[in-house]
Amino acid sequence: MYYTFDPRRRRYSSATVSPKFGDPAFVSERSFYVLIKDYEQEVVLILMLWAIGIIGYKARQQRVERRALDADILKLPDGMRILPEDTREYSRQLESLPIEQRNLLVPRALLASLGRFGATRHVQDVSTVAHNVCQTEAERLDSELSMLRYIAWAIPAIGFIGTVRGIGDALAQAHKAVGGDISGVTEGLGVAFNSTLIALLLSILLMFLLHALQRSQERLVLDTETYLDQRLIRNMQVR
Repeated sequence: MYYTFDPRRRRYSSATVSPKFGDPAFVSERSFYVLIKDYEQEVVLILMLWAIGIIGYKARQQRVERRALDADILKLPDGMRILPEDTREYSRQLESLPIEQRNLLVPRALLASLGRFGATRHVQDVSTVAHNVCQTEAERLDSELSMLRYIAWAIPAIGFIGTVRGIGDALAQAHKAVGGDISGVTEGLGVAFNSTLIALLLSILLMFLLHALQRSQERLVLDTETYLDQRLIRNMQVR
């Protein structure tokens, strides 16, 4: 770096001389490869791709569950009453579904509710069973997000590891900087800042996707419980 006097502004200005071109106005461009070339950035990118794969798989499951909820499996006419004697017929209708559809939340909740109504002939017991099935499903879905939460925590942690490693490498090259060679120091600081930058950006994106998935799962469970109350429990009647 050197200083030049500008007679029009009547002050000195600083300029950096490029070691390659010797032009004070030359500014080196930052490439994307420089930001991701170190080990920490590669690790967090791999974790991010893994997390996106998990989120995509779970989002696909949510779409299948949503289609089953919108399909109205029982196909009850408006005003149709369900008696305890009718539960076996509706249960056979649900049991005839393919195994993939029968394992979804809505058919499982309907089967459990119809079975309890046929056994106890008490509508309050049916409401309790439906709520318990939905609550159990909500807890299961929340527990399956534990790996995504770990990845969301691990990505910034790995970025901070890169920060510590980069600063340590820069301090190890401090003796060369005293002699005028600052390439080692700048390289170490570049590792530190780039790893932190990439990790924080990916962490922000992953947390957004994670919260969007969690909101979709919670909404599915609530909609299922509402569906059971409006389309099944309200139509049950005991003679």
